[in-house]
Parts: sequence; structure tokens; C-alpha cells
Amino acid sequence: MSGTAFVTIHWRGQPVRIEHAWLRAQDSAAPLVVFLHEGLGSVSMWKDFPQRFCEELGVRGLVFSRPGYGRSTPRAADERWAPDFMHRQADEVLPALFDALEIDTPWLFGHSDGGSIALLYAARHAVAGAMVLAPHLFVEALSVTSIEGAKQAYLTTDLKQRLARYHDDPDSAFWGWNGIWLDPAFRSWNIEAEVARIEAPLLAVQGLDDEYGTLEQIRTIQRLRPGTQLLELPACGHSPHRDQPVAVIAAAQAFIRTNHTTRGPR
Repeated sequence: MSGTAFVTIHWRGQPVRIEHAWLRAQDSAAPLVVFLHEGLGSVSMWKDFPQRFCEELGVRGLVFSRPGYGRSTPRAADERWAPDFMHRQADEVLPALFDALEIDTPWLFGHSDGGSIALLYAARHAVAGAMVLAPHLFVEALSVTSIEGAKQAYLTTDLKQRLARYHDDPDSAFWGWNGIWLDPAFRSWNIEAEVARIEAPLLAVQGLDDEYGTLEQIRTIQRLRPGTQLLELPACGHSPHRDQPVAVIAAAQAFIRTNHTTRGPR
């Protein structure tokens, strides 16, 4: 994705450079959607989906790389993420970034770990609504097995070289994510209590062939928040925005139209 910029936030007592890109920024009256990437994602790994999404929905967008990813400040080689790493992204990084970029009450669009972070943020902060794709509320055996497979692929195939197209430091991105997900201390991680507190409207999407989680993830969201809209997609894996972009965009468009109010986010 071209046109990326950088903003510095202060996190854990250190300056952290955040790579980001604005989409359709000229339409200042349009709703703003913030895109939150997956556990191995970045600004560039979204490819053209956010631009297509914003053009078709007539909204503005913000895409950014979390610390440790893309062109943002990488994770130190000796830094190990703790089981609360997604809570810290939602409670510390996002508020600092939104303050630096003067963002208030956005729509959130999160994929995988980014979906979990979106839910955690929405549990404690005002949002217009949240759209989450293949989010995690708890750790499943299927997830651990697939992440173990990703570790073996990183060690034995060209996965590291392929990730280097999207990250300045692929080891920072991969081992930060892989290390904590495979840490036995992470097996008890669970955000159901936080999700139950969300008051904003929710759209939850998952593929029937998701190799990193079962439909129980999004169905749990609906049990906790009965007004949640679900979209369960056939012929779709862990990345609905790649496998079924037309269906995802159509559902998001209907969701925003239904829940948009005259008080637009800035």
C-alpha cells in the first residue's frame, strides 16, 4: 500500500514509531473505519482490501501496523509478549494512537488477533460499531495445532522470506505472535467477560473452513451480546476478506447503514 506515513507514540516509557495510511481522507464528513490486522499482518499485508472497502462504502479508512509489525518499531529480540498482549494493545497502544491522530469514536474492522483487540477496545471505549473477522475469545486446540504448523513452516520453508515483503523485521512479527500463542500460560486466555460488556453494535464473521478457530468463537459473541449480527461463510478459511471479499463488504455496508447515526466519528 502506497502513501504510508509515521507517527510517534509513547508506550511503556519508550517512543514507538507507528506506520499508518489514510484512505479517502479528503471526505472529512464520512464515517471513519480503523482496520486492525491479524497476528502476522501489517499495512501492506491488507493489500487493496481496505481501499476497495472504503471506496464501495463511501467511508474513510485508517490502516496501521502495530508495534513489532510492518514498518513500525520492531519488537526487541529479547522481548517476550505476555498473555495480556492483546489487552495492552487495546488499552494502551490504541488510545495513544487515536490521541496522536485525533480520532474519536471510530468504526473498527478487525481480523483475527486484530478482531480480538477491537472487541477489547470496544469493551472499554466508545466506538460507533465493531466488525470482527475470525476473532479469538478463547484458545482452542485447533488454533494451537495450526500455529504449531506455522512455526514449522517458518523454520523449514521460505515463509520468513515471504513475510519479509510485509515486515522490516519478519522475526519480530513472527516470533512475537507465535511465541505467546504457543506459551502454555496463554492456554487459559479468555475475553468473554470483556465482550459481555460491549454496548456498541457488532458484526462477527467467520469462515466454515477456518483453520485457526471454530464457529464457537463468533457464536459465543452472539450469546454474550444477543444483538450481534453473524455471517458464517462457506468456502472460506481464516481470512474472509480475502476468500469472500464481496460477501464481507456487502455485510459491512448493511451493518454500517443500519447502525450509523447523525453523530459522525472524526
